[in-house]
Amino acid sequence: MNYGLSEENSIFRESIRDFAQKEIAPLVEEAEETGTFPRQLFKKMGEQGFLCPRYPVELGGGGGDKITECIMVEELNRVNAGIAAALMAQSGLATQPIYRFGSEEQKKKYLIPAIKGEKIGAFGLTEPNVGSDAASIQTKAVRQGDNYIINGTKMFITNGPICDYVIVAAYTDPTKRGVGINLFIVEKGTPGFTVSRKLNKVGNCSAETGELVFEDCAVPRKNMIGKEEGGGFVQIADTLISGRITYGARCTGTGQAAYDLTVQYARERVQFGKPIISFQNTKFKLTEIATCIDIMRSYTYRVARLYDQGKKVRKEAAMVKLFTAETLQKILAYSMQIHGGYGYMMEYAIQRHWRDGRLYTITEGTSEIQRLVIGKELGL
Repeated sequence: MNYGLSEENSIFRESIRDFAQKEIAPLVEEAEETGTFPRQLFKKMGEQGFLCPRYPVELGGGGGDKITECIMVEELNRVNAGIAAALMAQSGLATQPIYRFGSEEQKKKYLIPAIKGEKIGAFGLTEPNVGSDAASIQTKAVRQGDNYIINGTKMFITNGPICDYVIVAAYTDPTKRGVGINLFIVEKGTPGFTVSRKLNKVGNCSAETGELVFEDCAVPRKNMIGKEEGGGFVQIADTLISGRITYGARCTGTGQAAYDLTVQYARERVQFGKPIISFQNTKFKLTEIATCIDIMRSYTYRVARLYDQGKKVRKEAAMVKLFTAETLQKILAYSMQIHGGYGYMMEYAIQRHWRDGRLYTITEGTSEIQRLVIGKELGL
């Protein structure tokens, strides 16, 4: 089934799938063992328009649509979620605010190099004491002449330890909850900006994640995204809506990887004199997994199309994130159960998808937050 994909979408899927198998798959084991992202992938993908596939060609992107980006994300996650996470942060969180709201100077200096993979970006919103309630961030940016002085700490930042720049959310007017937030581009090497530590995680090990500290960090006024103080919360919301749709593809890719591995294992594993795939219990689990994946992919594409059409999809984007992330947990549980004891062994890849996928109900808006968003949109 091609899910109503255009010819361009189908060609792109084959191209990115081939790239992922040839260029990314051989790097997975070392990246996972060392907890180090293979940085050469940024430039390799950028050169072919794979890194940021939905930005215009004139900026170095692939010139595709939101579905194109979803295809890229799905295929990367089929190979490895950690590597995919770093590349997803680049194609979305670390670039969309600049693309949508940045100045021409910012686009030239940061966006175009990021799209080409020449600069690595990160997005700093979450803090040690602030997660789901983003309006409660404590990081502040105080105007001093032509600069803003930033003080605060950001936590769980993907690409933080390796970024060339990070988009930082900070209050320029703390008296205006949410409304008084702005986004600032802070470059690596700026005095007062440090990576205080690299974080060790249960899964997504090949994505480098860190805690970032800003102490009297002076950032030029021209590095603020937007022309006036305030408005950053709207920019964040716009970015997160797009990211929630993308997460549907992330969950679908991880689910597809789990299904493929489990079918292969069930065909090879023999019990009571025959492959376990011949048992009805195994077949029922696999058919349910396949059904769930089909629905996940179909709904993700549907909402991606609505997004491309400029429709208001705050509710639908939250539904994508909620449904696919929660459904994936069942897919991974079934896959692990079919693998039995071998699934719990580190040498079997299914355990990695199981560990990686557990994050998806938490990051970029928990399932609980998605339910709140959906409820509000429904008028409940």
